[in-house]
Amino acid sequence: MPEQGITMVLDKGLGIRELEDLLEVAGTYFHFLKLGFGTAALYPPEILRRKVELGHSHGIKVYPGGTWLEIELARGKSLEQALRTLSQWGFSTLEISEGTVSYEARTRRRLIRLASEAGFTVLSEVGKKNPCYPFDPPAIAQQIEADLEAGAQWVIVEGREQGKGVGIYDAEGGIKEHHFSRLLDLVADPQRLIWEAPLPTQQLALIRRLGPYVHLGNILPEEVLALAALRRGLRSDTFFWLEKWRNQVVTSAARAELG
Repeated sequence: MPEQGITMVLDKGLGIRELEDLLEVAGTYFHFLKLGFGTAALYPPEILRRKVELGHSHGIKVYPGGTWLEIELARGKSLEQALRTLSQWGFSTLEISEGTVSYEARTRRRLIRLASEAGFTVLSEVGKKNPCYPFDPPAIAQQIEADLEAGAQWVIVEGREQGKGVGIYDAEGGIKEHHFSRLLDLVADPQRLIWEAPLPTQQLALIRRLGPYVHLGNILPEEVLALAALRRGLRSDTFFWLEKWRNQVVTSAARAELG
């Protein structure tokens, strides 16, 4: 597990040189690069392959947003066809989600299992993009456990690119405490979750609640270093807090050792 917590960056159309600059400056501070929505289908094939190869050369897992696969399957392609396309583009990671469409439970399990067996690093995503769908912590927790059992390595909690009115967030982007706490209580291993948190206020709130190693996603490219600074107490928002957190961790460890 990465020492500093997983950071997943949302790429809405970075050019090759922009990505080169990002990797040169901040490549050691993020782990996944998601080509947002269905944008992977819009790149010239050679540019897309270069982006994927560039990310991989820096140890970054590059993958298309889950919406891409949802649309491909909705248009009648089989998962096997979609996986071949991803392989041709150079991807070795994919996201399986139901942000827009809906699958039967057995279909979702099959998609995750087959993609994993084909050698892909599988991230699943829970939650809907449409705020009309309620965020039900027991149902979400059940889905998380089923996805992990089927072969997903990480499960992303939906937050969209704006981080408002969806998932654990209210219309202003604040955390719905009941939903958040309830989900944490129900999930066996919260360390397998990546929380989409595009807003800096959400990143700070989640770090203060779950510690500097919390896994965060949908981070904008220009926010990668700022988030890395938050994680390390290199901003006033977390400087004193991080020292207190470290002391609590040491004290808790000592107590556990004493029995």
